[in-house]
Amino acid sequence: MYRKDSLTEFEQLVLLALVRLGDDAYGVTIQEEIAKRTGRAASLAATYTALERLEDRGFVEAWISEPVAVRGGRSRKHFRIRKAGAAALRESQQAMKRMWQGLERHPDLRRS
Repeated sequence: MYRKDSLTEFEQLVLLALVRLGDDAYGVTIQEEIAKRTGRAASLAATYTALERLEDRGFVEAWISEPVAVRGGRSRKHFRIRKAGAAALRESQQAMKRMWQGLERHPDLRRS
């Protein structure tokens, strides 16, 4: 059963990137942070799609920056996590901890 406050794995990665990046979180930096920390290449389109879903659900907020201080510099759409997003992220973390609890030594999960 899907819950409105549940997060996909990729949404969790996006929210964690927002927390790490602070006010420097916009599409490209979020995409780069995910790739750097996970080795997972995420397309910019997938990143913005996740950000849009998270914004629609009230988990993130967006704002437009001043144009970059270079000739022809453009504004960027920045994102930050909201309280509801942080709460959903913590709940996802706790759910995973509950699922892993007691399985650390399970034979199917041992390193070979």
